[in-house]
Amino acid sequence: MLHPTLIRYADLLLGYCTEVRPGEVVSLNVGSEALPLARALTRATLAAGGRPLLRVSYPQYEADLVELASDAYLDDEPTMELEEMRRTDVYVRVDAPYDLRALQQADKERLVRLAKHRSSVQEQRVAHTRWVGTLYPTVAGAVNAGMALDDFESFVFGAMHLDEEDPVAHWRALRELQAGLIERLSRARTLRVVKDGTDLSLSVAGRTWINSDGKRNMPSGEVFTGPLEDSAQGIVHFDVPSSVAGALVSGVRLRFEQGVVVEASAEQGEDLLLARLEVDPGARRLGEVGIGTNAKIQRPILNTLFDEKIGGTLHLALGRSYAESGGTNQSSLHWDLITDLRGGGRIELDGEPFQVDGAFV
Repeated sequence: MLHPTLIRYADLLLGYCTEVRPGEVVSLNVGSEALPLARALTRATLAAGGRPLLRVSYPQYEADLVELASDAYLDDEPTMELEEMRRTDVYVRVDAPYDLRALQQADKERLVRLAKHRSSVQEQRVAHTRWVGTLYPTVAGAVNAGMALDDFESFVFGAMHLDEEDPVAHWRALRELQAGLIERLSRARTLRVVKDGTDLSLSVAGRTWINSDGKRNMPSGEVFTGPLEDSAQGIVHFDVPSSVAGALVSGVRLRFEQGVVVEASAEQGEDLLLARLEVDPGARRLGEVGIGTNAKIQRPILNTLFDEKIGGTLHLALGRSYAESGGTNQSSLHWDLITDLRGGGRIELDGEPFQVDGAFV
């Protein structure tokens, strides 16, 4: 018998987040550690009249691809995957990590090539499906976050408000709160972020701010846009570590001139940082600036889906823009890097304070 939390979880993903309709093809992509949720999602899809297409991946799948995929595989167009995505109406991705360090020693160049190989499928998914990504709590995730499994489950489900009878009511309320922030942000031409080791300015004039209210990420809680591609100027230090395909990157520092990264370093994982910057010309430009608003997430867990939503943080994405924001940067890379503003940072809009020490003015 399915646990009530899993039933609420599946209903949230397929009801509120993606609004599955009768006859639609629903691609369910689930890590093998999340099989109980896979069943809940399949049953919820069928109950909505949808057509489930279940894809379960084993823990070593990514590592095997990086190690053994031929050059032809990495360089060719993924025609089969593209055709499947073209026939998909709703896409659900459930990460359920088993070994978060499986790719720590993987060939960094081949990791980058694999990401580039998949970029056309990802572009098709983002542009032409209703999609949502989420995280299922596992032992590996708990260890990575420095929590006991029970505590980690409470943290993950609490961030989605699955511990409440009506999670959707919360997400609707958050949408309204963020709409107020966007009303102010939309009038701004210049955004500046300042803290110890950081002084970066960029233009957001004419760009559209997006209200991320749980429709695509679960949990969510952010507002974001695509800055003008040649506008980033200054230095930024990211003090929240990032996990990239199981490899840890921390202490990233970037210097921008006319929108382009001209200097880059990292305290850990610098080789991966530099390799990612060389993926294509767009990888050295910003595709997104986002502001986290989720008050239920107060600490990083080395998972970007959660960490970029921490209330009082700001994140910048190297690489691909989201077209809906008005951004035009093209890249196979989209990598969110996070800086915490709660301990002495601020965001200014056209020279006026918008957020100070993580609190909106």
